[in-house]
Amino acid sequence: MHLTLTAAGTADLELVWERYSIPALWSSWAPQIRRVECDSETLAVGVTGTVYGVVPNIGARFEVVEFVPEEHRWAWDVVAGPVRMHLDHRSEARIGGGTSTRLIADGPAASVLVYAPIARLSLESLVRAPRPGR
Repeated sequence: MHLTLTAAGTADLELVWERYSIPALWSSWAPQIRRVECDSETLAVGVTGTVYGVVPNIGARFEVVEFVPEEHRWAWDVVAGPVRMHLDHRSEARIGGGTSTRLIADGPAASVLVYAPIARLSLESLVRAPRPGR
């Protein structure tokens, strides 16, 4: 199943891109991620790691398969047990300020449909500007 989710918010594009490209920041905007173990501090094609969610010690392995910083887009393949998903992320500045972002999720229908609501919340958090003083 192929599903596209979008979100728009007041965070500027460079902040959104920083939140995406540094795996250690993922848990700050993606509530389903508790921690990330990664073989690099920043994303690049070929970077691998494991994301851990709310269930202790159960992770999903990933590999970054596309990374184009000048176009603010990247993609990764994520494997959790027998389930494999391809997630394609793209962000762009909005006219008048802020950023819009898009996620294209491709995988088994049941997995994509279960993941969609939390992915939408994550995208909305990703493009939200930090509160003053933070």
